[in-house]
Amino acid sequence: MRPLARVKEDTVLEFLYEYGLFLAQAVTLVVAILLVVAGVFALGSRQRHEPEGHVEIRKLNDRYKDIHDSLQAEVFGEEVAKQKHKEEKKAAKKEAKQQKKAGSAATNDKLRLYILNFDGDIRASATDNLREEISAVLGLARNGDEVLVRLESGGGMVHSYGLASSQLDRIRKRKIPLTVCVDKVAASGGYMMACVGNHILAAPFAIIGSIGVLAQLPNFHRLLKKANVDYEQLTAGEYKRTLTMFGENTDAHREKLQEELEDTHVLFKQFVGENRASLDIDSVATGEVWYGQQAIDKGLVDELMTSDSYIQGALAERDVFEIRHVLKKGWQEKLGMAAEGSVERAFLKVWQLSQQRFNL
Repeated sequence: MRPLARVKEDTVLEFLYEYGLFLAQAVTLVVAILLVVAGVFALGSRQRHEPEGHVEIRKLNDRYKDIHDSLQAEVFGEEVAKQKHKEEKKAAKKEAKQQKKAGSAATNDKLRLYILNFDGDIRASATDNLREEISAVLGLARNGDEVLVRLESGGGMVHSYGLASSQLDRIRKRKIPLTVCVDKVAASGGYMMACVGNHILAAPFAIIGSIGVLAQLPNFHRLLKKANVDYEQLTAGEYKRTLTMFGENTDAHREKLQEELEDTHVLFKQFVGENRASLDIDSVATGEVWYGQQAIDKGLVDELMTSDSYIQGALAERDVFEIRHVLKKGWQEKLGMAAEGSVERAFLKVWQLSQQRFNL
């Protein structure tokens, strides 16, 4: 016979388990109703606007100063940290006074470093945000200011990365020094963007290069033919379509596509050569990639350094601002995220209860 306490414990756990299941079902039902209502409102709305975005600006000098003060207080203690802070403040006032006496610019009017971030996918989707960030910077930048772009991309569509590169060229055409830093990878379309910079930095093991063009696709023609499935494709223009996924590809179509790839490669090489005049373009435009030090030897980058090192080195001399363009989430997206979070929490609770039950 089981002890009474054990029976009570099993009863409580059974109740919690059943309650968890009920709660999950209830939450799921409510979420489903909300999603249906959201869908009705979305379909019934006559005017659909893209969610507007805004530019977020963060001064990194203040952020690193707060980190420094917190660490100093932890290491030396509150009293010593306060004393050191007073000494630093006194020294800063003295320096400002000397600069004012010498007729120099005020300390609050230092040159600026603007930091932009580009994390590229195959479609270079971050270009829209980059466009807005650059427009904001160009409206504020003065002579002597600088832009740093932290760039990460393995490449993608030619036209997409061509546009992204043109956005960076807006900075260069305004005669504002543009530094591009690659901490991980800038290959193919990523390097197309990076080469626009006046100065290119790379981490020691960052992947650089891949100056080449690629086209690949599967072909299911023989499979369809075996299944007695016909594929029809009509075009106006001999080369409106070359290689296809479902039709029978011919040598003439392969040659035409190869010709188009070669033409694109020539344009790619010309673009890189115009922006990196000292580069032996024929020796690097082979589609190969190189690590940081090798990329320096090839002339693809100028210096081995991470973006963190570069930023910290600039903090003493410049006001450093990180610029981000952020899209506002529509109410449908917010509702969806809230619903997703509720369902996730409910099922997590049920899983925890079930684990307790099975482990007894």
